[in-house]
Amino acid sequence: MSDIAPSDLVSETPQALTDEAILARFHASRNPPGSARTLGFHMLAVSQAERRVEVAFAPSVEAVGNPMGQVQGGYVCAMLDECMSVAGMIASGMTCVVPTLEMKTSFLRPAIPGPLKGVGWVVKWGRTVCFLEGELYDPEGRLLARASATAIPTPLSKFKT
Repeated sequence: MSDIAPSDLVSETPQALTDEAILARFHASRNPPGSARTLGFHMLAVSQAERRVEVAFAPSVEAVGNPMGQVQGGYVCAMLDECMSVAGMIASGMTCVVPTLEMKTSFLRPAIPGPLKGVGWVVKWGRTVCFLEGELYDPEGRLLARASATAIPTPLSKFKT
């Protein structure tokens, strides 16, 4: 599989956006998806050059807690999936969504509801598939979970729900 530019996936030439413009677009969203609200999603940083994003999460124990007061593992996966898929959107210049085909998560220590930081990046962008990775950290900077995923870049113009 050869590397191609994400912009090759769309027929029209997208308008180039700066990292700051993409960050502002996320901050201006008035109607975030329900999953983003549940997870307390807030974009911190964007780097198109590194194909990387940083995201703050602030999940509440009422929304995502398990009986032990920790973040239930499925929500940890959701946070990592958000980081990785947003990194893919950034890598495409905001022209594609990147639905996850498969994902593997390693849980290294419990996540406690409250402030958490996720990092997602694109490892490789191919013609029909991309490879993504992500990590979730606690406020002290300790690694809580790590994930890798395979996703299918899909131009927004062709996306069907």
